[in-house]
Amino acid sequence: MATVYSIKDLEKLSGIKAHTLRIWEKRYGIIKPKRTETNIRYFLDDDLKEVLNIALLNKNGIKISKIAEMQKNEIAEAIKDITVKAIPAEINEIDALAIAILDLNESMCRAIINRVVTRIGFEQSIEELIYPMLDKLGLMWISGSLKRIHETFITALLKNRVCSEIENLETPLNPRSKFIIYLPQKEDQELSMLFLEYKLKLKNASVINLGVDISVDDLRDACVIFKPDHVFTFINDSLKDESLQSYIDFLSMHLPDVTHLFTGFQFIKQNINLGPNCKFVENLNAVEHYI
Repeated sequence: MATVYSIKDLEKLSGIKAHTLRIWEKRYGIIKPKRTETNIRYFLDDDLKEVLNIALLNKNGIKISKIAEMQKNEIAEAIKDITVKAIPAEINEIDALAIAILDLNESMCRAIINRVVTRIGFEQSIEELIYPMLDKLGLMWISGSLKRIHETFITALLKNRVCSEIENLETPLNPRSKFIIYLPQKEDQELSMLFLEYKLKLKNASVINLGVDISVDDLRDACVIFKPDHVFTFINDSLKDESLQSYIDFLSMHLPDVTHLFTGFQFIKQNINLGPNCKFVENLNAVEHYI
């Protein structure tokens, strides 16, 4: 079933004001809305992609009047030139990366990410490119323009890149802190955990990332062996077999020698009593700043 957008949806997803989009439509005829039998205007996925392409070209100095004269293949070539060639820092790579993801264009995604990383480094690229891009994709997911395959595609690509960056970091000889990070059952923030692992290691922390579906017994075994200062996890979903309060109480009691750091929606939703060795942190950056 096709996703239907209003002009306000296009404004939100493209960053181009609805008033400007109407001018483009009336003056240049480059955005052609469909109409219902009752004459209500609406747009489809191809219209969203067209708006994103036009917005990117326009932000890169190509006049709307010129874009209106271009054929679809010329627009595609112009987008390719912008996203692959070295271009000034003010160009909006977030929009370009979103377009590449919609096309499942791996080489273009890699080219955009590599260019930004070369310019500002990987750590800053996470803050200035990847996080904003993921926020934009979140809006597109809510609107229905992003499919499951798009999420799978970019997640796999980013995981590979973060793992590569982690491999290039030196193991600290005298770590300032020792972390175990993990995800319990039903949690799927694996990419976020990789970002955290990378950023903590940059801060000279020693980090063991246990991965997903980690049981309490496995976590306890890891703590006995590794002896961390801190343990961190997400809990966004309800736990499978027990209440969140009993889960937190168990960790606090049976792993008393570590500081447990938690984040996630369930801590906001529920009124959880945290033990003396437990702390709620608002986001990943708060974990980084904690050390």
